[in-house]
Amino acid sequence: MEKELQLRKKKKRQFPAHLSLVIWLLGLVVVWEALATFIEVSGQFRSPQNYLPHLYLVIKSVFTVKVSDELGVVMVFRAAGVTLSRAFIGFSIGIIAGFLLALLMDLSGIVEKIAFPYLMLIQMIPILGMAPIIYAITENVDQSRIIIAAILTFYPISTNTLAGFKAVEREKKDLMQLCVANKFQVYWKTKIPAALPYFFTGLKISAPLAITAAILVDTLQGGNSLGCLLSQSLKGGMSRYIFWQIVFVSAIIGVGSGLIMGLIEKICCPYRFSKKKRK
Repeated sequence: MEKELQLRKKKKRQFPAHLSLVIWLLGLVVVWEALATFIEVSGQFRSPQNYLPHLYLVIKSVFTVKVSDELGVVMVFRAAGVTLSRAFIGFSIGIIAGFLLALLMDLSGIVEKIAFPYLMLIQMIPILGMAPIIYAITENVDQSRIIIAAILTFYPISTNTLAGFKAVEREKKDLMQLCVANKFQVYWKTKIPAALPYFFTGLKISAPLAITAAILVDTLQGGNSLGCLLSQSLKGGMSRYIFWQIVFVSAIIGVGSGLIMGLIEKICCPYRFSKKKRK
């Protein structure tokens, strides 16, 4: 009875996740509107809406602002489709390559010693410094963006998956040896299931990163992607409200990608979340 009462008290104390999200969003809205009001009232800015417009003006611009007789938001979503397609292809390539490298590094210590310093080196190179080099090699905008997204996905996936392989308890390895399991069985039944939480951590890190990188790199060169529209709106080529629309769409895509990876993790690793609920 005492244990049941303690469990009930713990459940009551737990703060609902959706309520915390609502409070966080409300806090963000309040801070945004306070800053927008300060900029508008201060009189220090010639066009305050270009610096930080009120949220209702951004929402209104979705239905009113046009570019070449077309709603700006339509252009933004079209550009988002181009950016997402490149990021998704690069993201998929990075997942496969990162997982395979982690597997090879776990199988061979020599491969790990050779590959790991290069992984660290790639991670240290700035994205904006990497983009011109890759574009000069490929001479193709689409291919260069895909490669950059793949490279940025590659590091978190490989390092996190490798950490998952190495985190397997020694008792489990000994048990598999007693059962005379071969390499394939060891990985399929023990190491890969144990590494899945680490793998999904890498996915949740790399998914928003690949999208953000695709947008940032697109600001350097022409095209019909989100980064290009972002650059044009900042330079005055179109309404500044297009810039804010791109900011919100990019934020939604980035957060959404992380949530999707979390949902896939719940589907693939239900045992992990059932344990947390029991605790």
